[in-house]
Amino acid sequence: MAFLEVRDVTVRFKVGSLLAARIKREPPPVLTAVDGISFEAERGESIGLVGESGCGKSTLAKAITGLVPIASGSVHLDGRELTGRRDRNTMRRIQMVFQDPSSSLNPSLSIRKMLAELLRVHRIVPRDRIDDRCAELMDLVELPQSLLDARPRRLSGGQRQRVGIARALALEPEVLIADEAVAALDVSVQAPILNLLNSLREDLGLTLMFISHDLAVVRYVSDRVVVMYLGKAVEDRPAADLFEDPRHPYTRALMAAAPKFGERKAPGEAALKGEPPSALALPSGCRFRPRCPLAAEICEQDEPGLAGPSETDRAACHFAWTAEEVS
Repeated sequence: MAFLEVRDVTVRFKVGSLLAARIKREPPPVLTAVDGISFEAERGESIGLVGESGCGKSTLAKAITGLVPIASGSVHLDGRELTGRRDRNTMRRIQMVFQDPSSSLNPSLSIRKMLAELLRVHRIVPRDRIDDRCAELMDLVELPQSLLDARPRRLSGGQRQRVGIARALALEPEVLIADEAVAALDVSVQAPILNLLNSLREDLGLTLMFISHDLAVVRYVSDRVVVMYLGKAVEDRPAADLFEDPRHPYTRALMAAAPKFGERKAPGEAALKGEPPSALALPSGCRFRPRCPLAAEICEQDEPGLAGPSETDRAACHFAWTAEEVS
């Protein structure tokens, strides 16, 4: 049994006007943001979650942490199912680092007060050890202790994100979810944050779930990669294998769309053609079919499931493992 198990997790939201639906005597439209996602992670492993904006990555992360309700499926941590109503100790075990530290940090509190409040409320350490623990957390994220009495506005973007990481680590989690944690940072600042996350994972034995639309970043920090499209997992493979030999047409298109040093693309040239269909009006069969260069009649009739040569090497495409199609 894996340390973190996500089993057939589905998340749905009612959309539109409930009043209009009542007047029409119709049920309100339901959007399925995450549709039956399953994957596993071992203790200390790093899982990358990648896909276009709106594919359900962040919603899945919030479902795993308990921030949004799960319509069906389950999340297990170390063999124990995490129910919808989680107690304080259970909530501590999975923590998130958000994309924009400026909006996730309280501007009216100093860094010391921010960290001390968490330590006190959750009773992480005795009261007489709170200041020492705050200093230790600053050391963990490689920030000078002199910044403890500063407020977030005095810090650079990279420093604020390190504080966000320290705040998550204050609760001593076993799983850390980084949701686009470097997307709002300058490129020059991204590498040190990624190196910090890697070293924290190794030193603290954290299981890391890293969410990004940047394939280069995901490749750098991930042992395994799950590719999502319109709420579904379309590829789930070891990072080295996936980046060396992607098997799903969507994964190949994402890689082709990624900018490469020294390469120029003609205006309007794009590896991915068209826009994703509405999640409220999905196409029949494979949901990537309208944009897929390999689409055939079977793709319109049957939605492929994740399959492959092993449980750790899977793709959701009828032609994923057909040599003549992927060559």
